[in-house]
Amino acid sequence: MSAVSDSLVIAQRNLIRMGRIPEMIIFGLIQPIMFVVLFTYVFGGSIQVGSSSSTQDYREFLMAGIFAQTVTFATAGAGAGIADDMHKGLIDRFRSLPMARGAVLTGRTMADLVQTTLTLVVLAVVALIVGWRTHENFAKVLAGFAVLLLLGYAFSWIGALIGLSVRTPEAATSGGLIWLFPLTFISNAFVDANQMPAFLRHIAEWNPFSATVQACRELFGNLPPGFKTPDAWPMQHPVWASLIWSVLIIAVFRTLAVRKYRSATA
Repeated sequence: MSAVSDSLVIAQRNLIRMGRIPEMIIFGLIQPIMFVVLFTYVFGGSIQVGSSSSTQDYREFLMAGIFAQTVTFATAGAGAGIADDMHKGLIDRFRSLPMARGAVLTGRTMADLVQTTLTLVVLAVVALIVGWRTHENFAKVLAGFAVLLLLGYAFSWIGALIGLSVRTPEAATSGGLIWLFPLTFISNAFVDANQMPAFLRHIAEWNPFSATVQACRELFGNLPPGFKTPDAWPMQHPVWASLIWSVLIIAVFRTLAVRKYRSATA
């Protein structure tokens, strides 16, 4: 219970800090909104998914990918924040206090989860404005957003490890983004993976990012007409695959990040 209490205190500290720097949230919203507009109005009429080339069908197909990309790109912000605290010596001050060792990182990732939730809410409103619609019941839609937030929380632990492993916030931002672009684009987020070359299609089908995107499309009811679900297990059972991937990422990278925190500040 003391570890939980310590984590909540650190989370509160980070939320207060975010509230005093609103541009962090504003800039975090600009990029996904730009992706929505660009892919919907520039590429939407020329990309076929399933047997449909309808702009509306592509818009609904696209939004799960944009949502997933948004929660994963928060990784860079998480890493930069921890790197900044390390650079300023704040982590050393926390270490001198009688508090749980993992509380600093857990509190930080919890605060990032709150920020990601707010970002998703705003992005969902923008998506509704441009014509995105869901076709399942409210419980399934909420489950879709829960799967997204779990993936975002899992990736925030990757960001935490990166932030502890570099010397400056700038390096953490670069290190947090450079691997995310191939992860998100070699996936089913923006195009039908069935149209990819065979070797890329297999990578996309087993990509944890793709599993979450596919899970959201099923839970939102956004699979286009004539869409052929790939035979790979993660695509046939995307909700379970997404949950397994997210839990596995949390287990591995939380362990590595806490271990790095102990050695980096010793």
